[in-house]
Amino acid sequence: MTDIEFVNKIIDEKKDVFIDASDKIYGFAELAYEEFQSMEVLCRILEDEGFTVEKGLAEIPTCFTGTYGSGKPVIGILGEFDALPALSQEPGNPVHTPVCEGAPGHGCGHCLLGAGALAAAVAVKEYLKETGESGTVIYFGCPAEEGAGSKQFMARAGMFDDCDFCYTWHPATLNDVSADSGTAIMGANFEFNGVAAHAGGSPWLGRSALDAAELMSVGCNYLREHILDGQRIHYAYSDVGGTFPNVVQAYAKVKYEVRARTVKEMKALFSRVVKVARGAAEMTETKMSYDITMAFSDFSSNSVLAKVASDCLKEIGAPAWDDEDYKLAKKYMRSYDKMQQEGIRASIIETFGDEDLDELLDKPLHSGVIEYDKSKGRFMGGSSDVGDVTYATPTAELHVATACLGNVGHTWQMAGQAGSTIGHKGMITAGKAIALSCIRTMHDPEVMKAAREEYIKKSGGKYECPLPDYVKPPIGKY
Repeated sequence: MTDIEFVNKIIDEKKDVFIDASDKIYGFAELAYEEFQSMEVLCRILEDEGFTVEKGLAEIPTCFTGTYGSGKPVIGILGEFDALPALSQEPGNPVHTPVCEGAPGHGCGHCLLGAGALAAAVAVKEYLKETGESGTVIYFGCPAEEGAGSKQFMARAGMFDDCDFCYTWHPATLNDVSADSGTAIMGANFEFNGVAAHAGGSPWLGRSALDAAELMSVGCNYLREHILDGQRIHYAYSDVGGTFPNVVQAYAKVKYEVRARTVKEMKALFSRVVKVARGAAEMTETKMSYDITMAFSDFSSNSVLAKVASDCLKEIGAPAWDDEDYKLAKKYMRSYDKMQQEGIRASIIETFGDEDLDELLDKPLHSGVIEYDKSKGRFMGGSSDVGDVTYATPTAELHVATACLGNVGHTWQMAGQAGSTIGHKGMITAGKAIALSCIRTMHDPEVMKAAREEYIKKSGGKYECPLPDYVKPPIGKY
């Protein structure tokens, strides 16, 4: 039996287990650092499959590993399983119908991500067991990617140090291994403390913390003109100091995040934002303090591993869509408003051209595989803590379609499709592609050597966490 035949056989035989796991995690829809039920689903399967499970790692209760085998190479597979707030949606329903109004939902498809990665780990385990070859496969249960992250804390704790390489995937609208890169990000809470006073009777005695927070916003808005292209500054008020305008607010808190192409650029931009905050405090005679809550390193796949993964994904092939899948995807596409549909149409033309546009709009699921091309990588505005793993060991990420072409992430539509047959088929395809990539990589010492050389060139051979050492996982505080 060939390696691809073996992978297909194992995952197809056990696919109901992985689909059931994804559906259970979909139903739990647990937010960052709260994924206890989701973790237990994954850990139970790992234990049943003969993995040794360790929980509560990197000072995060829902961080875990499942390990099988011994010796080299050490193969890492990354899984995520957290949800997003307020995106509850009935699975497979193309009409907005929350299961529970205002509750979390899997609007980024991490239920699929975690279960699909698990499928890959089980297939690699079965391969090692069947062949008796040397090797260790580790499933890394990575919580809170949608929050303050976990992989940077895991990397700082040395959890990836022994890995020879890692693979992961993400639910998407296309089947590919992208050469695109993502941004580094740092977030912090800025707190201002002033003096309360009667806003009508004696406002001169007050020192407004809210004024300071607003002046910080003004300063950062002026700063935007003088930052590099591709850099971003985001903010949200988390505490405005009360709801009574006749009281000078003595306290205010605002959360800021900055993004840049590299960790070095990100830290430089963050220091400028801190200076703005200090200036706002000086102007209002308030006191400012800040607490860094999260930071991710920039992301790009290891090009050596990316080529292996792309070739394996092509061999596995796109998910086998049927007419019912196409009909459902079309309904989801039409659920977006006119402006969003115009954006979806434009994105399809950008990717495929306009020659087959009508056919793609009628059957809006990607049925091919786009070949990896390192020269076509673009800089993207998003961030992921997978970037930190790329600085800890050679790492590549696959994308597999689990939603209609042009689908908008972090929406109820994305959540609904993650719980549908479309999501299930994409997940099983991803599991097969990752498993095959792991087996092919472990059998090619030259690939592992080249991947390691590229990693050392990128990172210097040692992981440096973008967070200060004193920052701990913000359990219950993010």
